[in-house]
Amino acid sequence: MNRLISLDVFRGATILAMILVNNPGSWSYVYKQLGHAPWHGATFTDVIFPFFLFIVGVAIVYAFSKKIEMNAPKKELYMKVIRRTLIIFALGIFLNGFPYYNFADIRIMGVLQRIALCYFFASVIFLTGGIRWQAIWAVALLFLYWGFMALYPVPGIGAGVLEPGKDFASYFDRFFLEGHMWVLSKTWDPEGLFSTIPAISTTLAGVLTGHWLRSKREPRDIVLGMLLAGNLAILLGAIWGEYFPINKNIWTSSYVVLMAGYALVVLAFCYYLIDIKGYKKFTQPFLVYGTNAITVFVLSGIVARLLNIITVTSAGESVPLKAYIYNSIYVPIFGNMVGSLAFAITFIFVMYLLMLILYVKKIFIKV
Repeated sequence: MNRLISLDVFRGATILAMILVNNPGSWSYVYKQLGHAPWHGATFTDVIFPFFLFIVGVAIVYAFSKKIEMNAPKKELYMKVIRRTLIIFALGIFLNGFPYYNFADIRIMGVLQRIALCYFFASVIFLTGGIRWQAIWAVALLFLYWGFMALYPVPGIGAGVLEPGKDFASYFDRFFLEGHMWVLSKTWDPEGLFSTIPAISTTLAGVLTGHWLRSKREPRDIVLGMLLAGNLAILLGAIWGEYFPINKNIWTSSYVVLMAGYALVVLAFCYYLIDIKGYKKFTQPFLVYGTNAITVFVLSGIVARLLNIITVTSAGESVPLKAYIYNSIYVPIFGNMVGSLAFAITFIFVMYLLMLILYVKKIFIKV
């Protein structure tokens, strides 16, 4: 089966959105939907990361199925999984520490680290069993996580408490990662170790979708099946959320199901419009981002950090370059709220131009 252009477009749109919400002109001026929900609930921003993990799952099926069909040795495939996992995880550590690398309190987990771990476990599950095996794991991990979060008593707090820093996932992370957690909380981590368990199910939802997309069914039936499954997942996620609240910060099981549903619906529309109907004129910017997704994410992180580290003198005071650009260019023209968004849009446009150079030269950096 040919490469899914819709998957690359979906990946590109997702990474573009991730960079957009990560780089406002000022964190004091962010529209509600461009920031994470404080705790329970979800905004547009909370949809982005699970979409990317879902896409990773779909890509696992396409990448490894072709190699399996070519009789590639299993050992070779496992070594590729290990190598890619270590590289992505290391890139995450690199970004967390850049540029000072104080390993005494460096954050261990992060976005790339979670991607690495989800890729590893989903790949191993894919390579060791069939569709039923993968589905069982996807469901079992969700109920396992729910069980611990609802029933395991956190010392001094009790069982089933889902307040910031008081839930079992936070307790688990503090036990293993004390002093190396998210700097803004220190008591819990939005990409923590234990909450990576249900995130693996998010990736496995993508794996199961990949099987469906590669099936020999008629394209129309594939789209209808994805829409049906997606809407059913949205309904189930919302119902489950009444008992286990939808929460990106601790990646609750209801959140996994709900976001998988949204991802199925969005990918179904992309697949229908791009791969079936052939509407491809609008896809180029997203392909530029999607074909070098990890590269642009790492580069954007480096640039963002440098903009906050490099200082300039303004009115006799030393201020970060980012604050200087925002306050001297964007605020006078657009005001604070629109200016903050305009800065983020400019940022993704600059990243697009850099990735366009690679795209035109057909340079695709794979890890």
